[in-house]
Parts: sequence; C-alpha cells; structure tokens
Amino acid sequence: MFSSVAHLARANPFNAPHLQLVHDGLADSRSSPAGPPGPPRRSRNLAAAAVEEQYSCDYGSGRFFILCGLGGIISCGTTHTALVPLDLVKCRMQVDPQKYKGIFNGFSITLKEDGVRGLAKGWAPTFIGYSMQGLCKFGFYEVFKVLYSNMLGEENAYLWRTSLYLAASASAEFFADIALAPMEAAKVRIQTQPGYANTLRDAAPKMYKEEGLKAFYKGVAPLWMRQIPYTMMKFACFERTVEALYKFVVPKPRSECSKPEQLVVTFVAGYIAGVFCAIVSHPADSVVSVLNKEKGSSASQVLQRLGFKGVWKGLFARIIMIGTLTALQWFIYDSVKVYFRLPRPPPPEMPESLKKKLGLTQ
Repeated sequence: MFSSVAHLARANPFNAPHLQLVHDGLADSRSSPAGPPGPPRRSRNLAAAAVEEQYSCDYGSGRFFILCGLGGIISCGTTHTALVPLDLVKCRMQVDPQKYKGIFNGFSITLKEDGVRGLAKGWAPTFIGYSMQGLCKFGFYEVFKVLYSNMLGEENAYLWRTSLYLAASASAEFFADIALAPMEAAKVRIQTQPGYANTLRDAAPKMYKEEGLKAFYKGVAPLWMRQIPYTMMKFACFERTVEALYKFVVPKPRSECSKPEQLVVTFVAGYIAGVFCAIVSHPADSVVSVLNKEKGSSASQVLQRLGFKGVWKGLFARIIMIGTLTALQWFIYDSVKVYFRLPRPPPPEMPESLKKKLGLTQ
C-alpha cells in the first residue's frame, strides 16, 4: 500500500509542489536542445544535491509515512500523558458533578483524598493508548490525503481541499479509535472508580474477567462519535488556519520564514483548531466517560440521562486541555518532520491550469 501511495504522491504536484517544481526545472534543462551540455548538467547536479541535502526522503514514500507515524506517537503519547492530572479531574467532573463542582475544587478533593500521586492515575493506559492512536491518526492522515487527492485530481484537490482534509482525517481516526479504545476504557475505570484499580496491570485482567473483550471495545462507538468530529475539526481547521495565517497575518511567504518562525505559526494554528475541537467533541466525551464507568449502560441511555446541560459539564477544563494539547501536538509533530528532514509542502496554491481556465492569467 505504501509503495502505491508513494508512486501516486510523486505523480501529483498538489501533494508535493516544491519537489515537483524542482523536477520540472530539471526536465526543462534536459529537454532544451539549444543549451550547451556543460551548464545545464552542472545546474542539474546542484539542484539534485540541494534536494538530497534538504530532504531525507520523497513526499509520500514509505519512509515518509513511517516517520509521520512516529511523529504521531511522540506528539500524542507525550502530550496526553503530561495532561493526565487535568484529564483525571475533567473525567471526575463528568461522572460525579455533585462531588467535583469545578476544576479547582476537583484538584483540591483529589489531592486531599489521593495525594499528589493520585493525580497521575491512569498514566500508563493513557501513554500506550494515545501513542497507538497518534500512530494511526497522523500516519494514516498523510496516507489518505495522498490517496484522496490523487482520486480527485490536481485541480479538484485544490478546489475541494477542505473536504479532502475532512475525509482524510475521518478515515484515519476510524482506525485510530480502534487502537485507542481498550486503553481508554481502562483509563476511565482507574480514574473514575475509587478502589477499582490503581494500575493498568490491575485493571485490565479485572475488566476481562468481569465482561470479557466487550469491556475494552464497548466504548468504541462513542469514541468514534467523539474523536471523528474532533479529528476532522483538528486537521481541517489547522490546515486552513495555517493557510490564512500565511496569507493575512505573517508578513512574508513561508519559504522566507525560518524554521522557528514556521513552528510558531504551527503552534498558533494548532491552538485555534484545538478550541473548536473541544467544543465539537465535548458532548460525546461526556458520554464516553460515564459509559466506561458504568456496567450495562448504552450510549443512548447515558445521553438521555445526562440531558443537554449534563453533556456540557467540564467544558472549560476540556477547552484548556484540548487547546493546549492540540497546539503542542502539532508543534511536536512538525518538529519531528523538521528533525528528520521530511518534506513539508507549503500551503496549497491554485494550479496554473485552473488559473488559465478561470481567466486569472494572461
């Protein structure tokens, strides 16, 4: 699959415009019959050396997808684990709003009852689960973005790029949630059921003994309800926000920005996307938290019992958590790309063929 996707990626300039421009320049110098053989050969060698020095692999190659998956593991696993204390209080506010009335109240009660170590409850399933989710989320997003853009063609991929981002991210998250579900179920049990289990080693066997494999996957449908809209917003909003920032806010093209300046834009766009993500996905997040705490309940039963007001409990905590989380994830993910010298295509531009069709060029 990676090899076929890599071939398509190299064939489509929408996916790798910067690589395609270099390729076109080399092709022009080779096909020019009038030019002397010496200088074009030298320019070709210099251009090829520059590309080889700048990037460690081709856009859409197997190595590219694997390293993007690694970036997803690092960005999601580390950030979610770092925010376990806030996530713990948020989950407790959702399942027991009478006891945990707010963020500060929730932290105070948790510290009083469980001590400082209690704030780290659920860190192991969080790290494992969200590392696997990050692998699929970011890795498959890049795969599906290449596949769908080639299905649409260069011009339609530009015109329908928001839909492309939405479709690619939704497809990736479908598989990411299957990878996440078992660890998410264990995490919620550890965090919201006092006395049930303190570690993953205690929780997993107990859950399997009580309910079998169903205990680990009964929350996958609510996860899809929560995570697919969240991820669609996360990727589409991020991509379009980056495009808007470079167009209207940043005073120079991305190609003239330094790597640190580009990463600042990434962080800002990630935080903006994160705020919208939190709002869109919060009702389903409340259902997942309650569902994994209770035995025998269905998502519809939980939703009916919580009501409209109940599903929005803990929203402020989630906005802080998800805004920070999403910004850091994009920052780390982009930093991994920079570190491994992966191709990072600039914001998309209208293809020349489409400009001619629309009469925008002479």
